[in-house]
Amino acid sequence: MTTTEIKTNDRTTTEATTVRPNPATPRLNFAKAAPKVFRAVIGLDAAAREGLDPALVELVQIRASHVNRCAYCLHMHTTDARKAGESEDRLHMVAVWQEADHFFTDRERSALALTDAVTRIGDAGVPDEVYDRAAAHFDEEELAHLLALIFTINTWNRIALSTAKRAGTDER
Repeated sequence: MTTTEIKTNDRTTTEATTVRPNPATPRLNFAKAAPKVFRAVIGLDAAAREGLDPALVELVQIRASHVNRCAYCLHMHTTDARKAGESEDRLHMVAVWQEADHFFTDRERSALALTDAVTRIGDAGVPDEVYDRAAAHFDEEELAHLLALIFTINTWNRIALSTAKRAGTDER
């Protein structure tokens, strides 16, 4: 067991973490252990993508994976984005999209802002200005699909992180 000191504002807290002896070994095969749940998430993922630009889908999935620190999904979606023709410059800038706004359209930036807010929903909810900005760039159906996409990638990130999926294995 290791401990980590975390300093926030004027408080310091100690967090105990358990180090797995072999983090390279996945904990469980979620698809085999819960096939109905796995298929349901695949169905949600497929439905969420409908009507959205495939490049935007990858940017959203990459950004949520950055925020959630999911190396498995980050590797998978950057690989998919490259295959779809996404530029290396834009892929590198997703992590710092707010400071590199000239790499992304207003529509993409509004989707990335919404991705950040929904992914970090426990911090401050989804601020009205973030939601309104996205609503200005997406019609109601598109916005619903964008939200569903964000929900889905957050679910995939949690599945991959909880089951210790390894980046680069691309087990779909």
